[in-house]
Parts: sequence; C-alpha cells; structure tokens
Amino acid sequence: MLGVLSIIAGITAGSVFISPKVIVEIILGKIFPINFRNVPDAYASIIWYLRLPRALLAFLVGAALAVSGSVVQSVLKNPLASPFTLGVSSGASLGAGIVIVTGFTLPLVGAFTLPLVGFTMGLLTVILAVSLASRLDKSMESNTIILAGMVFSLFINAILTLISGISHDQLSRIALWQMGSFSLKGWPYVDMMLPILAAGLFIICWFSHELDLLTFGDEQAQAIGVETKKVKWLLLGVTAALTGSAVAFSGVIGFIDLVAPHIVRKFFGSQHRYVLPMSAVFGGIFMVIADIISRTVVSPSELPIGAVTALMGAPFFAYVYFKRERKR
Repeated sequence: MLGVLSIIAGITAGSVFISPKVIVEIILGKIFPINFRNVPDAYASIIWYLRLPRALLAFLVGAALAVSGSVVQSVLKNPLASPFTLGVSSGASLGAGIVIVTGFTLPLVGAFTLPLVGFTMGLLTVILAVSLASRLDKSMESNTIILAGMVFSLFINAILTLISGISHDQLSRIALWQMGSFSLKGWPYVDMMLPILAAGLFIICWFSHELDLLTFGDEQAQAIGVETKKVKWLLLGVTAALTGSAVAFSGVIGFIDLVAPHIVRKFFGSQHRYVLPMSAVFGGIFMVIADIISRTVVSPSELPIGAVTALMGAPFFAYVYFKRERKR
C-alpha cells in the first residue's frame, strides 16, 4: 500500500499540479476503454508519457538496488558491504563513458546502446572480481571477495578518469550520467527493467533459506549441506545483473542498497523470506521519495538524484559504522 502511495505521490509532484483524481482518471482511461471528457489532453500526455513511467522506473530501480544490497551484506557477512563494493558501478560507468566519448551505437539497439553497454560492463566487472577471488582463495572468503572488488573498482575508476581527462568536450555528459537521473526515461525502460527485477527477485527468494544459513558463516552452512561456493557465485551473479541494470538505466545512485536492508531488518527481523521482498518495497519507496525531492526542491531545474540519496544515506552509513565500532 505504501508503495502505491509513493508512486501516486511521484506522479502528482511536478511543476504542473495535477490532482490525484485526474491522475486516476487518466490511468484508467489509458488502460480501459473509458473516456473522461473533462481531462485535458496535455495532462494526459504529462502523466502517461512522463511522470508515470518515471515514477515506476524509480521504484523498480530502488527495489533492485535494495534487494541487491541485502544479498551482498548477507553473502559477504558485512553490514557495510554493497553491490558497488564489487565494482558494478565502476564497470557500468566505464562502459557508459566509452559510449559517450566514442559515440558508438549498436545496430538494432540504437538509443539503448549506453544502458546495454553499461549493464554488460558492470556484470563483467563483478564476474572478473569474483573469479580473481576464487583463484586467490578456493573457499571464497568474504574479505577476499571484497578486496578483489575494491581492486577492480580502483583500477577501472583510474581508466575512466583518464578517458574523462582526455575527452574534455564530453566530461560534463559523463559527470551528469554518473550523478543519476530518471529524466525523460519512458515506457521502454520500464518494460526492460520490470522482467529483470521480477526474474532476479524470484531467483534470490528461492535461495532465501541458503542466505539465512550463510549469515552464520561458510563452515556452518557447509556442515548443513549448502554448496557455499556455487551459491555465492549464483547469488552474486544475479545481484550483479540487478545492480548493473539499475545503474545502466538510471546512472550511479548509491546508499539505497546500504540503507534499505538495515531498516527492513530493524522492523522485520533477519529472515530473508521477509527481508528480500520488504527491502524491494522500501527501496522502491525510498527512491521515489528521493526523485520527488530532486525535481521539486529547485523546480523547474533538477538536482542529481545520486546527490540526494547520498545526503540522505551518508549520515545513516556513518551511524551504522560507528555503532558497530562501539559494540566491538
């Protein structure tokens, strides 16, 4: 219910106020053969082609990031870990930077070349990081995976910095993409993101019991019969696909993958059959609220949504870290 209300709030917010009653009439008129005579065509276009797909995409991206964060924290047994720790954002940013600088376009894909290349590079980075970790440590300990991800992130960020420094003309475009935005993202983005999220969430929820066991440690999980290495590969791969898709469609948006799982565990406990779906809902709500703030605070201009989520999430990150240190 809260998720639906947040999406309605996201549709309502904007430089042109449109009442919730008119919004409902527009959506019903588009879905069903109902003709509401008092609805202006301009309002219908604003809602159906701009605000509704934007709010839905924000919810889907937030859900994907939050679910990915909850999985990575459990698999790596680190409350401060996130998918970005494994280098997803770095790889996706490098792919996007290459497309922006070169102007490369894939045939048949056209305008979706940038998100497709970003997704592929983000996924490839995680695969390489986990492969390196498995070679260095046959048991794939959490610290080894985190270290490998950080090494790849630093290396790829250095390459992106060099590309940005050489291509002065495209520097602003690369920077804007990295700050994140849902502006002018229509229904095709929603149509691609929805099945990816649905499939990823289904697979991860299927392994919710294994995730519960992994939180107690690899040795305990193996003693009960969990093939820890295989399960880690699968879960981190699905997580990389979810995060890579989210980053590719919206740019680099941090902290939601860190904040949402912690808040959900605070209210619903640590069992993943509850944590995973509720993280998706809360992450979606969080992202829609951040998007509303980004486009209303300095309207008609927009703030980078990555900056908004950082301002909201950074204090929480510090709270989690220092609370953990005090417990030690």
